[in-house]
Amino acid sequence: MYPRFEPLTPTSIIARSAVVFADRIAVVDGARRFTYAEFGDRVGRLAGALCEIGVNPGDRVAVLTPNTHIALEATLGVPQSGAVLVMLNTRLSAQEIAGILAHAEPAVLIVQTELVDLAGRACALLADPPRVITAKEYESLLAVASPYAHEVRDEGSPIALNYTSGTTGNPKGAIYHHRGAFLQALSMAYHAGLGPNSVYLWTLPMFHCNGWCFPWAVTAAGATHVCLPKVDAAEIWSLVHSEGVTHCCAAPTVLNSITGHPTATPAQGGLRIATGGAPPSPALIERATALNIDILHLYGLTETFGPSLICQPQPLWEGLPAAQTARHKARQGVPTLVSGRVRVIDANGMDVPPDGQAIGEIAIRGNTVMSGYYRDATQTSQAIPEGWLVTGDLAVQHPDRYVEIRDRSKDVIISGGENIASVEVEQALAAHPAVSEAAVVACPHPRWGEVPVAYVHLREDTSVSEKDLIEHVRGLLAHFKAPKKIIFGELPHTATGKVQKFKLRAGTSSTLFESEDGS
Repeated sequence: MYPRFEPLTPTSIIARSAVVFADRIAVVDGARRFTYAEFGDRVGRLAGALCEIGVNPGDRVAVLTPNTHIALEATLGVPQSGAVLVMLNTRLSAQEIAGILAHAEPAVLIVQTELVDLAGRACALLADPPRVITAKEYESLLAVASPYAHEVRDEGSPIALNYTSGTTGNPKGAIYHHRGAFLQALSMAYHAGLGPNSVYLWTLPMFHCNGWCFPWAVTAAGATHVCLPKVDAAEIWSLVHSEGVTHCCAAPTVLNSITGHPTATPAQGGLRIATGGAPPSPALIERATALNIDILHLYGLTETFGPSLICQPQPLWEGLPAAQTARHKARQGVPTLVSGRVRVIDANGMDVPPDGQAIGEIAIRGNTVMSGYYRDATQTSQAIPEGWLVTGDLAVQHPDRYVEIRDRSKDVIISGGENIASVEVEQALAAHPAVSEAAVVACPHPRWGEVPVAYVHLREDTSVSEKDLIEHVRGLLAHFKAPKKIIFGELPHTATGKVQKFKLRAGTSSTLFESEDGS
């Protein structure tokens, strides 16, 4: 009997768009512009080049580049070769990148020119480093390669590994499958309202959950990708007006910088910005509305291909006072079109009543939940017991079934949309010879939402300055993970010796950073 369906895979998207939207501009990267026909050809040539240099189906291909045309081409071209994509966080240290490379064991590492030194220092730490392809070599390979498209026969096979942290001790690579990436792409295109006349600005790093699957979503819609290697509010507004940008994604930190910039003027025709990582404040939503920016609030995790919940706007909200509408829009919301069911459960695994009061943990299952953590069955079974991904985020469910986070897993700090594991920072602090014990907690910050603050107890007869200890952490981890402040003294403990972090949190407040400019 002949099969009645084709496997769902994002590799089918560029093949269609290269024909249907052949003459439309697909990519704008500075002075370079590619039509969809040219974009499709380059993606196919990248797939062919990888095969020609010995990359086999299932091999990993790592990519270290900011938001450039190379990042876009790799997101589409690596899976088209049959390989598994590993996008690396460009903000990590060489040691952290080396930890991920050692775990993923990619055959190839594609590197943007300005990051070659960082890649070299990371590879120097490896016993068996991957082959490094620089931007110059990349163009040479594409020039002589023949286009290729691997046939995906199993939609459940891996398409990408997305690492949830840069820790060199135990990095976790969430395995994305072709089916989930395809469905998430269509979901994002639908919810964002993307079409052939849309212009999408790459303010969201593509190394974040493969850009929430927007590389595939924008391509499926036949919209234009506008690359932005570095987030800069002035450049964002310049591109919004010069390129006619209609859509982008950004953490609330970026939203703050955009809406508060001196060059901010209302976007002609409107600008829709999808945000996630932390809930946007009602005040931020009101400021955005005044600039003709429509905020679409999303919630998700690396383990859920990015957004899993959407604060679906309701027509009735528009008739409410602005402050009340903003409060509604700041909630995490309801499942996206393809997420499957989302629950809020108590300690016994039972659904809490949807009364806006009872607190439980968000649990998710469905098409856009990872297959598991790469090479880590133990962590996988802990994260997805009985088929439900437990998020560690505590929330309520309102009578209208919209979910709203009331607290989050205490060991994770969300700073400017970046997840920081407190344990990772504590281990870096503890590596200093003067440190006896360290505990890291989140502290409210006017610009970043949250920042890590460390409480440190020093060894007897030792001393170290706050500045030197922060620099020590920066030498081991990405700079954004380093504590903003360090408070020295003995740490409170329970009778069993566990640090009482709730007491430390009680001692941190936004007043610690009231006078800061957010830098």
